[in-house]
Amino acid sequence: MITRISQSLLVLCMGVHAALVAFGNVTDPGANYPFVQHVMMMDTIFPGSGIHYRSIDAPLAHSAAFVLIILAEAATAVLCLAGARQMLRARRKTDQEFRAAKTRAIQGLTLGFVTWQFMFASVGGEWFGMWMSHSWNGLEAAFRIAMTMLGVLIFTVLPASASAVER
Repeated sequence: MITRISQSLLVLCMGVHAALVAFGNVTDPGANYPFVQHVMMMDTIFPGSGIHYRSIDAPLAHSAAFVLIILAEAATAVLCLAGARQMLRARRKTDQEFRAAKTRAIQGLTLGFVTWQFMFASVGGEWFGMWMSHSWNGLEAAFRIAMTMLGVLIFTVLPASASAVER
């Protein structure tokens, strides 16, 4: 039982985190929208870098990327929160029913990993060279969130009977 509750609470925590990030982006876009703009314009990467041709200076593209990020964060939150709720409701049910209750949580955690790993680390970090920027570099935060999502995802997909705590 403790493993099921633990899995549920960790998923809940990730859902709350994603919800707070999305909420912050919606209620205070001035905090992160400029981040998206600078990363996509590549105006703070190494001046001699050969990848400047990838920059996008179109405000519409910046807005679209920002909205996509918020939608991914919000969907992560909704799926994780719904998954945590379903898991908590199924905590006393059979192994098969509890595994089935993890579906939304697994979807949410996977989307969260994709959001922070692919969108921020791969696209922002590598395609737009965010790693070269001293002022607009969110790779550490993206890595921290992606790895936390991945850790919770791995723990969540484990059957409770595989846990040493349950033995």
